[in-house]
Amino acid sequence: MIDIKIFERAAALIPEVQTPAAKPPLKSRLKWTALGLVLFFSLGVITPIGLAKTGQGGYIENLQMVMASKIGTIATLGIGPIVMGSIILQLLMGAGVISMDRSNPRDRQAFQTAQKVMALFFCFFEGAIYTLSGFIPANPGMQAIVLAQIAMGGIIIMYLDEIISKYGIGSGVGLFIAAGVSQTIVWHAFSFFDVGGGTFIGAVPQILAGLGTGTIPETALMALIFTLIVFLVVVYFESMKIEVPLTFGQIRGFGARYPLKFLYVSNIPVIFAAALFANVQLVGAAMDGVGAPWLGHFENGRATSEPLFCIGGTMVSQGKSVTCQGGFGVPGIAYFLTTPYRYLATSTDVAHTLADPLRILQIISFSAAMMIMCVIFGRIWVELSGMSSKDVAGQLQHVGLHVPGFRRDPRIIERVLDRYIPTITVLGAMAVGLLAVFADLTGAIGTGTGILLTVGILYRLYEELASDQAMEMMPALKKFMS
Repeated sequence: MIDIKIFERAAALIPEVQTPAAKPPLKSRLKWTALGLVLFFSLGVITPIGLAKTGQGGYIENLQMVMASKIGTIATLGIGPIVMGSIILQLLMGAGVISMDRSNPRDRQAFQTAQKVMALFFCFFEGAIYTLSGFIPANPGMQAIVLAQIAMGGIIIMYLDEIISKYGIGSGVGLFIAAGVSQTIVWHAFSFFDVGGGTFIGAVPQILAGLGTGTIPETALMALIFTLIVFLVVVYFESMKIEVPLTFGQIRGFGARYPLKFLYVSNIPVIFAAALFANVQLVGAAMDGVGAPWLGHFENGRATSEPLFCIGGTMVSQGKSVTCQGGFGVPGIAYFLTTPYRYLATSTDVAHTLADPLRILQIISFSAAMMIMCVIFGRIWVELSGMSSKDVAGQLQHVGLHVPGFRRDPRIIERVLDRYIPTITVLGAMAVGLLAVFADLTGAIGTGTGILLTVGILYRLYEELASDQAMEMMPALKKFMS
């Protein structure tokens, strides 16, 4: 077992954004948040020096919204390194490889340093995959220079996230995702013309144009309908909660209710699961590009259904295409972890999907993998973030709350919370995973994962803003809560 304190030495070598002595006022936090978003969007329009004009983005481009990235710019990596660093650490801690005492401030600081070390590593690791595999094609002899630039972009985003988390509102990771998805949804829903094409590309303009001709495009109509459905379902999920009755021990007759939301784990499991699957695609495509298709065959960055081996048949290779004659070909694992996007978007898509057993198997396997990973990451996140029954019970006991009719003991509160928190953690994580898959299958604008994350992020941002405003308007309440 590895002690998390081994990362303490790295803290002196890695620059850190200083934590403010006191929480900045709301206006100051809004300014820092706006500045962080402006800098983030600026990175997305700067082209690295030495980058070739053409390249392959393919399926990886569909994951730009989830990773808050912009392929072919300084912001190519987006939040990918930050999320992957957290995923690796959480899996190692969940497996017992790394030990940590969450109640120890020294261990928590070492854990934050460890996250930063892992994020720095993935800035260069993912940058190398992008450049060496051709996803970010560089001019001859410029690969190292392009790699350094996009790795530096990832490092800048990492520090922007830290600045917003300490001096702004919410987290930088969440804001970057919400901003990118919102931009995409607005463009694909309301833009009138394709650049240089002169054709309607937004869903709403297509529908309005179709009303005039009597032929409304089914793709645009269904995409808009399913987008609205996903938005409404996510908002409904966000409003679902269980309220645990509590009472103040020092104030007789004064009670309170502790709300436990159905989406107790928020959107964290979906971010981690999407990042994990994205990196499987990225690594698999890079391996296929160098002649080692161990995770599957890829075309334009997307895992294909080409077989890696045959069952009861013979492998036949025709150039880059591979087929299985006389048997059943089994694709690589990356195919079954690829988002089945727009498989049920229209009646034609539904018919095509039902007629393809491999597509049905992909839907089943991806849905199962998404929900399983969401549950795993959700449970780990609850334990590591101080949201477990034991941690919450200690926090409630600290402010003087206890269960009515029972003696003041955090173990009593913990037993009551154990009736709800483990269950809603699993159900909430499965719900967000399934909802993300459903929206992707139906072709909702912004992708299902993107919409799910954006609504959740904005909902929590609104709650934080409302809470901060109430605290500033009522200083006595602020003093009491602290």
